[in-house]
Amino acid sequence: MAAAEAEPATMSIAKRAIPEATSIEEASQIVRGSWLNTIEEHHQKYSGNCEINDILDIGCSVGVSTRYLAEKFPSAQAVGLDLSPYFLAVAAQKEEKLSRQNPIRWVHANGEATGLPSDSFDLVSLAYVCHECPARAITVLVKEAFRVLRPGGTIALTDNSPKSKVLQELSPVLFTLMKSTEPFLDEYYMLDLEETMRQVGFANVCSILTDPRHRTVTATVPY
Repeated sequence: MAAAEAEPATMSIAKRAIPEATSIEEASQIVRGSWLNTIEEHHQKYSGNCEINDILDIGCSVGVSTRYLAEKFPSAQAVGLDLSPYFLAVAAQKEEKLSRQNPIRWVHANGEATGLPSDSFDLVSLAYVCHECPARAITVLVKEAFRVLRPGGTIALTDNSPKSKVLQELSPVLFTLMKSTEPFLDEYYMLDLEETMRQVGFANVCSILTDPRHRTVTATVPY
């Protein structure tokens, strides 16, 4: 059931972030476009001539974020990884209907221990994953991303921003409702994500508000 509902739920994230948009599609293009541009700008600034040839999308769900990444970097080989075989089945079915230069590869694995080779990706993305996890798991996910990235590779985590005025000003009723379905939200907000990334070994840690609700945190594996 969750796999069947995942894409509409994901698209609604953008409409809540950009309520003035005339459609969900327009809101999604704004939210995802800002996220993708932030990734590209960070990589160009800090990774020199290191091209993005291999992308790993951890916690890819039904592949919405993975498809956006594949479209932004069409010459790269994208891999979507998730722990749910149901999510991956939906992702694979949707991908079959598309004509793509480099078809996305789907991997059923735990993002904390992917089993993928070290130094094998130029970009690792976690989109709207961290707020679903306890702090311990977030730290392990960041460590695993560091392991599979090549020197000069970029990590990008996009999720709710603790500094978002929109989220800070939610009514008590809405905030309580949101927390009722997000058991690890407090741990996510209390974790210093940027410092966690630095302690793991990432450099050039940058955090920006890419829309009124969400931040994108990017960093680089040192050469």
